[in-house]
Amino acid sequence: MKIDCDIIKDLLPLYVDGVCSQKSKEMIEKHINECPLCKEELKLMHQELPFNPIEKNLNEAESVKKISKEWKKGMFKSLIEGILITCVFALILFIFFDIKIS
Repeated sequence: MKIDCDIIKDLLPLYVDGVCSQKSKEMIEKHINECPLCKEELKLMHQELPFNPIEKNLNEAESVKKISKEWKKGMFKSLIEGILITCVFALILFIFFDIKIS
């Protein structure tokens, strides 16, 4: 009986983890011996996953902190500028209406 590669690919993670039944294990091994594509898929599953070293993660976190600090400074500066512009505008309006009323 020829087993579809999609079924084998679904079972491969269980096979790699060693949690499939003995019958499934035998079926997978028989298929792997006959199918180069599934054999390659199994080979890929045994490779270690790449990971970011702790130093790289710490450097990235430090960069994010610097960007956040600069952004907060910019926001505070914009807030102060907005308050000053509003005060100047209010003062001009007050002077204009005070002169008009007098």
